[in-house]
Formats: sequence, structure tokens, C-alpha cells
Amino acid sequence: MKRVLITGAAGFLGSHLCDRFIKEGCHVIGMDNLITGDLKNIEHLFKLENFEYYHHDVTKFVHVPGKLDYILHFASPASPIDYLKIPIQTLKVGALGTHNLLGLAKEKGARFMIASTSEIYGDPLVHPQTEEYYGNVNTIGPRGVYDEAKRFQESITMAYHTFHGLDTRIVRIFNTYGPRMRLNDGRVIPAFMGQALRGEDLTVFGDGSQTRSFCYVDDEVEGIYRLLMSDYTGPVNIGNPHEITIKDFAEEIIKLTGTDQKIIYKDLPKDDPMVRQPDISKAKSILGWEPKVSRADGMKRTYDYFKTLSQEDLKKTEHRDFSKQIRK
Repeated sequence: MKRVLITGAAGFLGSHLCDRFIKEGCHVIGMDNLITGDLKNIEHLFKLENFEYYHHDVTKFVHVPGKLDYILHFASPASPIDYLKIPIQTLKVGALGTHNLLGLAKEKGARFMIASTSEIYGDPLVHPQTEEYYGNVNTIGPRGVYDEAKRFQESITMAYHTFHGLDTRIVRIFNTYGPRMRLNDGRVIPAFMGQALRGEDLTVFGDGSQTRSFCYVDDEVEGIYRLLMSDYTGPVNIGNPHEITIKDFAEEIIKLTGTDQKIIYKDLPKDDPMVRQPDISKAKSILGWEPKVSRADGMKRTYDYFKTLSQEDLKKTEHRDFSKQIRK
């Protein structure tokens, strides 16, 4: 039985990865310090013999007894609300956490995967974004703590690969959505759905012409799994290339939820990317992967999930306050 360590296991994407590796017959060790994760996402796994959970902060020394075949480092705040609130922790999990886990992978002889992000491209000047594009990132801007943490992760991971011969993978994740997203995490989909469920107008930042490309979580996990099992060591974009403007997307949400809310506009946050669309040519050619779930189907599944949340959960939703980092 293969043994897999997944950090950020109680988070949105991490919990779905735990499910996938359990399904593949692996022994899964989930690790999380719950700074943004939630045990509710993995509580269904606690009864299983081939799942164990470590409450641990990976910025401190990481020890796991026994063999490890794979280490997937998915621990990191991933939404603007989180990394603006805890910027130092965001940098530390990208730097110290990655260093600790690479050392563990080297000790165990494990294959190591880092969860990078489309945010390493910043506010891109190339569209769509290919893996060869180096990005346009403001290192000292409010988003820099997340962007640079991820860029450093890629650099140190590749250094361990070239210098120590460590078996590594780098996945660049584009906007992903689905059940278990936190309704209060400030990202586009949970923000819009939370507002719709509370009967509030939908908030669009800027004029809504900026674009995003949304990938359903099942497709994302499939791409991640295929990359881990491949022989390719360079970065690979995993995301849905179907691009949509935020304004058009807000109108889709209003139609989906059957509400009569209006769209209201607020100033655009500083360094907010104006376009985001993955070039997935590498994923197609190397992994034989491309997304299968349509946005209409995926959004319905996600909305059905959010409708099951309690009124207390809805009330806890935070509104994004970017008043101190408006685009100049």
C-alpha cells in the first residue's frame, strides 16, 4: 500500500485529494494546522484504517514515522481575505514549510509535489498564460506575499530536483471551485453565492471586464493525480481554459440562484489580475488531460452544496474589504 502525506488536508482542495488517494487504495496521512482548514472537510475519513490525521504546522520541523511514497504540499492560505490577514504565515508556509517538506521527501526517498498557482503570473502581459511565461508580479504589493511565496516554492523545489536529484512535480493551479469551499473565503464563487443566498446584491470589483477561468474540483484533482503519476518534472498548468468576464459570471450566478439581486460595482483592488486563462497544451499532450465538467453543471453542484449550509454559516460570511489596496 502506497503511503501519501498531504499537507493542507483539511482545506478545500486538500480534502478532495485525500478522498482521491483513499479511493486509489493508498494510506493517507493528512496534515493541517487548521489556520484556514476545517476538520469537517475530512471527518468522514476518520473512521477509515488507511487514514490518519496530524495536527501540525509545517513551518516547524516535520516528522512522519515509516515510509512515504508521495508528499503533496498543499498547505497555504489561498484567498485574498486569508493572505491579507495573515501575510507572514503565508510567506512562512511557502518558504519554511516547503523547505521542511523537501527535506522530509529527501530523507524518505518520496516523490514530492508542490501546489503552485496561476498567481505566479501576476497581472499577466501574456494571454493565455503558458508555463514559459515568467509573470508580472509586484513583489511588495499586497498580493506579493502569496505570489512570491509560490514563486519561491517553485524555485526551491526545482533546486532540490537539480541539486539533490529529488523526484519532484510542480502543478500550477488555476481558479478551482466546488463543494467544501469556505463561504467566507473572499474568492469570486463563494462570495457571489453567499451574497445570493443572503439576498444581497452581488459585488463586482472594477467594471467587471476582468476575466477568470473556473475549473471544477473533480477535474482539477484528476489533473493533479495524472501529473503526480507522470514522469514530467516541469511546471504544468491545470485549469479550465473557458474564460468569462466577472460581470457575465455574476449574471450567471443570478440566473442560477433564481434571485433578483442587482450587481453593484466597487473599486478594483490593487494588482488584481485583469485576465486569467490557462494554456493547457502541456496537460493535454503530456497527461492526456483536459477538463470534462461544464461550468453549468459544476456551478449547479456547488450551489446545491452551499444551499445545505446553515443560516449561521451564511451569517459568518466575511465581506472583502480592499479599501486599503485599491488600484492606483
